[in-house]
Amino acid sequence: MPMAKRKDLVTRIVESLEEKKGNDIVVLDLTKIDNTIADYFVIADTTSNTHSKALSDFVQKQVSKDLKTKPLGVEGEELAEWILLDYGEVIVHIFQRPVREYYDLESLWGDARSMYFEETNKLKENEQG
Repeated sequence: MPMAKRKDLVTRIVESLEEKKGNDIVVLDLTKIDNTIADYFVIADTTSNTHSKALSDFVQKQVSKDLKTKPLGVEGEELAEWILLDYGEVIVHIFQRPVREYYDLESLWGDARSMYFEETNKLKENEQG
């Protein structure tokens, strides 16, 4: 997937998560790290199983409608504690807050550049990353 298309995908995913009130949205840029399973992780957390499922459904619907792209795979919708949407080079992680804190992907992938979503609808690069 060309870089411009990946960035469009990441942007549309983040916009969809924000629209449905995903919490603490973070994009991890893994492009400068060797041997990763994706170029970007998009991470958000939710308040309940219902909220997680609604976010997952909405992201899939919006990305399909706007970019004509469907995930290669979807995992975790049954329990909805950690839902993974695999778009190949972009992987979306939708967590319930305690599960996100337990797995702490941001620390696990600490070498990645982090971008945080702000109310201004723009991704802001982490000053430290």
